[in-house]
Amino acid sequence: MTGFRLTLAALGATALTLLATPALADAGITDEVTMTLAKDGTLHVVEKLTRAPDVLKRTLLTKTRFDDDNDRVYRITNIKGGKLDGDVLTATGQTIEYDVKGAVATSGGVEELRWFAVSGWNVPIAKATVQVHGPGQVQNLSCFAGDLTSAIGCTAATMDHVGTRADFEQENIAPGQALTVVVGYPKGSSSGAPILERRFSLASAFALDLVTGGAMAGLLVLLLGGLGLLYWTRGRDARVAGHEKGGVDPVQNGHFTPPDGVRPGQIGTLVDEQADVIDVTATIVDLAVRGYLRIDEQPRQTYDAPDWMLVRLPNAPVNALLRYERALYDAVFDGRDTVLLSQLSGSFAGHLGKVRDALYADVVTQGWFARRPDTERTRWTTIGVVLIGLGLLATVALAWFTTYGLLGLALVIAGGALAVGGQYMPAKTAKGSAALAHTMGFREYLFSGDLGEVPEQHRVELFSRYLPYAVIFDGVEHWSRVVASVTGNGHQSDNLYWYHGPAEWDLSKFAGSMRTFTTTTSGAISASRQFRTL
Repeated sequence: MTGFRLTLAALGATALTLLATPALADAGITDEVTMTLAKDGTLHVVEKLTRAPDVLKRTLLTKTRFDDDNDRVYRITNIKGGKLDGDVLTATGQTIEYDVKGAVATSGGVEELRWFAVSGWNVPIAKATVQVHGPGQVQNLSCFAGDLTSAIGCTAATMDHVGTRADFEQENIAPGQALTVVVGYPKGSSSGAPILERRFSLASAFALDLVTGGAMAGLLVLLLGGLGLLYWTRGRDARVAGHEKGGVDPVQNGHFTPPDGVRPGQIGTLVDEQADVIDVTATIVDLAVRGYLRIDEQPRQTYDAPDWMLVRLPNAPVNALLRYERALYDAVFDGRDTVLLSQLSGSFAGHLGKVRDALYADVVTQGWFARRPDTERTRWTTIGVVLIGLGLLATVALAWFTTYGLLGLALVIAGGALAVGGQYMPAKTAKGSAALAHTMGFREYLFSGDLGEVPEQHRVELFSRYLPYAVIFDGVEHWSRVVASVTGNGHQSDNLYWYHGPAEWDLSKFAGSMRTFTTTTSGAISASRQFRTL
């Protein structure tokens, strides 16, 4: 009987053991944590686990909010007994060791150690104990258990009798929950400090402070200085014009002499530093007036579009033409003796780039500009666009990594100002400014109505020579009427030596014809893709 009783007792004990094992497994694991804070502020952590055979993983908390602009970062290094992938630590042994930097910060006159000693496990923790050793006597201690934002104290928080060790305990920590311990030491006990990482926000990225405010003020001074320089270089045109505008007499011995030798095609580039479509149109009229070609208006029915035949005149001294005039002359005829204006929109395209280049080169040859206006504009505008690009890149980088985003915006503004101001950078020489002043004086003379005493035999030629300049000055219809009034008399057979109308045409219709001709010519030129930039 005795042996039988012993056998029953053994079986009962075995059954109890088998029943208790799942219960212990369900209750969770135990975690014994020992933390030591070194003089350099590094926290060394050792965790001893008693665990079920399941895979244990812990999600470490490596970043928390510090203030409105910064996050506090905890750096985990020197891991033993586990593998870290991102913030997830997988245990490979019963003991895990690692170092933490950034766990110390000064608070209220003490040096405070704060670490999430037990946190983020994927299984429940039945019991956790934490023992903290530090470089000085404990000034205060506290602990929090539960969710990361919990303010509920842990089960127990004590220190030893000499105040150099702090002990904490907590039972039943659910998966994902934490036990946070806080221990205060005398200030200066270690050299540890929090690691801060700026949190991006538009308000902080573009904060106005001494540095960014000074940069914006410096930009304002720079822009004002640039405006002053621009006025000094370009304002000279107005100053010279005020002194030299008067006294223009384009008629000498009954013949037309343009002021400073400025031809119609050169005026637009001289005035606004641009080789415009109207400059080319005026040059075509000027070549006709000077005997290099003739303009024949074509007969048309009521609903036909107007058209003109440009006729090359024999024995014209083409070698006497300026380079841009010769380029235009060759572009118009292109080996032909006659060409319809309506055909130019197609045949001009391959030659207009040469005309444009020759116009810009001509104003430099005349000594009116030190450098080609188009090159000067392109250079400064390109620099401005490059600055805008660099400023945008700098703005993104500075705003993301610092609070100096306004410095990048200052560069963008400077680049934009330079890109826009680059269009006004070409400046005339003293000779160019004087030529401009005389040209403006000639414009006033042209529209004054006081043309002086011009011999009758010279009026047709003289007033015709005025007409291309009137095209530039937007007075073509007025001067066309003046030209027609010289020798019209209303006869159908009336023509000019450089302009012929159809059979039913007379000079009373010349003003309307010239207005339509200049508009149509400009349209035909601007329809050519290469000349749209003009």
